[in-house]
Amino acid sequence: MSAPKKEDPRTIRSKEMFKTAAFSLLSEESDISKLTVQKVAAEVGLNRTTFYLHYQDIQDFLTQITGEILSGLSDKIAALIQSEDLSEKQQLTQLLDYLYIHRKYLLILFKMNQFEEKLFVLLKQLVEIRRKNTQKELPGEYVSIDIKTASLVGIIMWWLKKGLHFSSDYMANEIHLMYKVRPQ
Repeated sequence: MSAPKKEDPRTIRSKEMFKTAAFSLLSEESDISKLTVQKVAAEVGLNRTTFYLHYQDIQDFLTQITGEILSGLSDKIAALIQSEDLSEKQQLTQLLDYLYIHRKYLLILFKMNQFEEKLFVLLKQLVEIRRKNTQKELPGEYVSIDIKTASLVGIIMWWLKKGLHFSSDYMANEIHLMYKVRPQ
């Protein structure tokens, strides 16, 4: 049985250069439909042939970038779910810290189709698992998972777009207070 083949360091470097160039171009011109292979390759100083060695077209490129970031976010959420040492608020703070670090990429990805929906699915899994693992008896009229997740996605998007003057710790505290189960 053979070991998985390692990716060539040059390939990794080229892909990272293309990704950085795309985000740079998208931060200047936010219309994603105007992003082309030629513009990305020119920004990096490589030719289009090199681009096509790694990607089928610009859509494949954008799909792979989105997948990488979502995979990283998914891994972060999975690690937080598995962590038994952290309180809910600490887990939320760590998630918000991760989002803050990657905010430039996320803000661009929010403009792409289906990214918000994929973020919703990831956060819904987190909410479902947190609710399933809760030790408290939830009230019968407790807010639905979809509504809670949608509001969480909305808060996170607002924070990344307009509320970065608030720290991730402050936001985690506010979200925690908002969703805290109160005794009846």
